[in-house]
Amino acid sequence: MKYLLTILFLSVGLLFPLCRSEESDRIDREALVRRHMPRLNDIDVLSPFTVGNGEFAFTADVTGLQTLAPHYETGIPLVTQSQWGWHTIPDTNNYRVEQTWEYIDTYGRPVPYAAVMNSAAAQFLRANPHRLHLGRIAFKSLGADIHTADVSDIRQVMDHWQGIIKSSFQLNGVTLNVQTCAHPTDDQIAVLIASPALRRASLDIGFDFPYGSLEWKTACDWESPHRHSSTVCRRGKNEITIERRLDSTIYYVTIRWRGDAEFIEVKAHSYLLRIKSDESFEFVCHFSPENRGANDNCAATVEKSKSYWCNFWRSGGAVDLSASADPRAAELERRIVLSQYQTAIQCSGSLPPQETGLTGNSWHGKFHLEMHWWHAAHFVLWGRAAMLEKSLPWYESILPVARAKAKVQGYDGVRWPKMTGPEGRSSPSSVGEFLIWQQPHPIYFAELLYRNDPDAKVLRRYKDIVFQTAAFMASFAHWDETSNRYVLGPPLIPAQEIYRPTETMNPTFELSYWAFGLQIAQQWRQRLGLDRVQKWDHIIDHLAPWPVNDGCYQNAETARNTFADEFHRNDHPTLLGAYGMLPNEDVEVEIMRRTLEAVVKSWNWQRTWGWDYPMVAMTAARLGRPDIAIDVLLMDVQKNTYLNNGHNYQSERLPLYLPGNGGLLTAIAMMAAGWDGAPEMHAPGFPQDGSWTVQYEGLLKMP
Repeated sequence: MKYLLTILFLSVGLLFPLCRSEESDRIDREALVRRHMPRLNDIDVLSPFTVGNGEFAFTADVTGLQTLAPHYETGIPLVTQSQWGWHTIPDTNNYRVEQTWEYIDTYGRPVPYAAVMNSAAAQFLRANPHRLHLGRIAFKSLGADIHTADVSDIRQVMDHWQGIIKSSFQLNGVTLNVQTCAHPTDDQIAVLIASPALRRASLDIGFDFPYGSLEWKTACDWESPHRHSSTVCRRGKNEITIERRLDSTIYYVTIRWRGDAEFIEVKAHSYLLRIKSDESFEFVCHFSPENRGANDNCAATVEKSKSYWCNFWRSGGAVDLSASADPRAAELERRIVLSQYQTAIQCSGSLPPQETGLTGNSWHGKFHLEMHWWHAAHFVLWGRAAMLEKSLPWYESILPVARAKAKVQGYDGVRWPKMTGPEGRSSPSSVGEFLIWQQPHPIYFAELLYRNDPDAKVLRRYKDIVFQTAAFMASFAHWDETSNRYVLGPPLIPAQEIYRPTETMNPTFELSYWAFGLQIAQQWRQRLGLDRVQKWDHIIDHLAPWPVNDGCYQNAETARNTFADEFHRNDHPTLLGAYGMLPNEDVEVEIMRRTLEAVVKSWNWQRTWGWDYPMVAMTAARLGRPDIAIDVLLMDVQKNTYLNNGHNYQSERLPLYLPGNGGLLTAIAMMAAGWDGAPEMHAPGFPQDGSWTVQYEGLLKMP
């Protein structure tokens, strides 16, 4: 009877929702989500669907598994990743970061930066540790690989309302219905397979395990079977646990199934479940750094997924643009809905996310802290503060490493790394080592959390991060006796990464962020009953002014010809972020308005990145130009492309880019709910000419 119910569920699951919105919701949230569920009727290597929970993710093709993984290597890869799944190639040469140091003269003193890249030490330290592909799970036919030509009659939907990939396709003349979901709180997938002729399909489930890869993008090495081991360490009734050893990395994979199947060890690192059931089969696959097995069976995992995602969509913020007259509204609403899902499963974990989240590697799977704001600041504004807060203990865990980095360079406080892994060690880079705009991010995060919950417990919880960050910022600012002011750099490379570190001083955005960070840190001291730090106030009062030329703000004091020389109008137009992403009382509004218009007119938009469009939109909103905000958010340029599955496409090298998704959500929250000092009107960041009807709830104001 239970098998018949499973088959019935699978057959109608694509048609009937199992979870309804509460009638009291002002916005029909289920209707909002369901009208943007991505669907496929053909293989699209740029639109695999992913299930996950922020700590773990599994990306699947049109079969609901990773059956066609080699085919997807030209698009978005099909991998299984987690926050704990990291690997380091054995270091037989005892590489040390000191071997990559370049000493840069900094106002008369030599300061070391890990910027010497033409060395084996730099390449090793940059590529290690790297994030692992934990294992491929794929359909096979009597042990043989299945190819694209074998799969037909595809009907697939990503049901975000329930967190389930629902797939229907034909294989070997048999129609298969597959549902795939991830456990909401554990590193586990559940898969249900049904077909009236399941046994006739000659179907296997293959489990294959690779070695770690040193390549920039690839998360797996299938050509080194001798360098790792896979061993069945526990057998039970319808359950197998495999121990995986890759040098010092050990983890466990538990497979538990319901239905008639034979477990077969094919070769090293390769296993099969040969399905013998007549009509349905189900299994869970659990990944863990500990040998503890799976907690929930398939049915329990599916039910928990449904409950979690229904509750996710019912809570927090929502934006409904369906009544708008502007024909672009449906596309913007689609991007908003899908970005909420993608950031929830990719960017809400216990570590800051890599730029491709848990959907394949970029930069060896490491995360870039200057991007953390763009990945995750929106969670607080959308009423989901816990999704940001989950990653902040990591900053506390690396305080000793960040303090040591600041100390060796002669600074106070903590200097946060740029590109790093769980251990917090800064990866060598001739660019990243000179960035500074990630430094104030933890102060901004803490302030968002306090605005969300203005309680002394929040102040006590994060005061060390705030004050140690501010201490570095204060010591980094250099007092210039000649001009009677504090300056930033050299050396530094601004967020607009086109300038030489030894030649760059006082970029507009970094000046603004330094003032903002120190001002917030002083407010935190006062809230805690502490005296303001005199030096911090002196820096705030004497920080170099934003550079101006020809009536516009400039990229940097050392780049005063920003709008006269096209070289300066490449990469991020972050000079606008000084009054968009950031509030700033010192801005000359008319100068910034002219700067915005000059950027929109003359910037090289082909050389921008996904988060640049929401950044510009936020500036436009503050300046009372919501028309520009909308135009930029929907600008027709490659790196502002949002794929069928909601991913922000950049290029063949970087087919997904989550800072774009997170930045979009931040901009939309600001444009709808407003910001401190915004005009007293509904949705002040949207055009007020009647073309946009904005229904929203559960959003917080931006600073």
